[in-house]
Amino acid sequence: MPLGFAYSASENADMVGILFKMSIDPCVKSAPFAFVKEVSSIKGEDEILFSMHTVFRVSAIKQMDDENQLYEVELQLTSDDDQQLRLLTNRIRKEVDGTGWQRLGTLLLKIGEFNKAEELYNVLLEQTSDESKKGSYYNQLGSVHLNKGDYHKAIWYYKQNLKIQQKKFSSNHPDLATSYNNIGSVYRNMGEYPKALSFYEKALDIIKRTLPSNHQHFPSLYNNIGSVYNSMGEYPKALSFYEKAFEIIKRTLPPNHPDLATSYNNIGGVCNNMGKYSKALSFYEKDLEICQKTLPSNHPSLATSYNNIGNVYNHMREYSKAISFYERDLKICQKALPSNHPSLATSYNNIGNVYNNIGEYSKALSFYEKALKIDQKTLPWNHPNFATSFSNIAKLYYSMKDYSEALSYFERALDIFQRALSTTHPHIRDVKESIEIVKKKL
Repeated sequence: MPLGFAYSASENADMVGILFKMSIDPCVKSAPFAFVKEVSSIKGEDEILFSMHTVFRVSAIKQMDDENQLYEVELQLTSDDDQQLRLLTNRIRKEVDGTGWQRLGTLLLKIGEFNKAEELYNVLLEQTSDESKKGSYYNQLGSVHLNKGDYHKAIWYYKQNLKIQQKKFSSNHPDLATSYNNIGSVYRNMGEYPKALSFYEKALDIIKRTLPSNHQHFPSLYNNIGSVYNSMGEYPKALSFYEKAFEIIKRTLPPNHPDLATSYNNIGGVCNNMGKYSKALSFYEKDLEICQKTLPSNHPSLATSYNNIGNVYNHMREYSKAISFYERDLKICQKALPSNHPSLATSYNNIGNVYNNIGEYSKALSFYEKALKIDQKTLPWNHPNFATSFSNIAKLYYSMKDYSEALSYFERALDIFQRALSTTHPHIRDVKESIEIVKKKL
């Protein structure tokens, strides 16, 4: 009967059929279960009832049928002596600290439930007159809006928290470093890389003076600084900071921790930008493996993993694989994020790139225009994402032999890249070369 339900689900184009196959050791006493065949309302069903706290390890996921979206997931019952599970559980308990409501808010943020987290923190903010608690709630609301892509609101909330902290703490207090780091992250997402780097360096200066070298703040900051250098096209510097973060995370966290996935993702990104595609794919697949085990199926980080693997396949000219991963990314983004989130624009741009590469120009243009519409609503006009969109549209017109339109869009892209990026950035070189090629066609 379970297989029948899975097949019926797989017949719907919008659904995936999943059959869970569970391996249960009767000697595992920490997860009680009972056979309820005799009291089941469905005759002929050999049903088993598990206790609510039961945890299974995913041991394998495989496609059962090439023609249908039907998968078999093999699960193995874990016990209290599962070392990896205990390490991960203890680590998450430490990270999700505070009172009951505060812990709930932190957990909602971690699992990507940003709207619910926002509702909770707004209620908590209204109910308190304690300045320290207000600062904490401002900080968390900043994180909510950062994740939702509303960067101006994120900056406002983070700066409200910073004002409270500056009155309360000395200038080298670790909590100030957290605020500087958060503000830096907003500026990074807004494409204001020098400002982002300035705030990250303030944060790094404080934690170097006040915290042990293996503290969890270090890999977070190293990753963030690496991301700025990656965006600025300074790939060796980016890789150096990413590797510093990776070494600390590898020593201090369990092997299935989401932060390790972030490190794999970051190093994969630099390898991809440097043209080392097989190496990038290896790191991205490690990232995806952890995300699939530790995050909900609609979490934005999982979408990022699919997007990045799609990028590699696109560069390797394996377009059918690229579009498959991009569509998985898009499906999650559409469910989990606001309709004008910058990550959706990235998804549309990437799908447009594949259609452009395979010669389906009208489809490509449609996706590029969707991306541009979102960017116009959410980002400052000089953000590098605009230049990326203009450059993509220019390449499309070039492919269609409309050289005057191609030149116009390349020049708009160059103008923004030159304002936002260093003169040595590869994007500027690439667009300048493209402009020269187009001019020869006119």
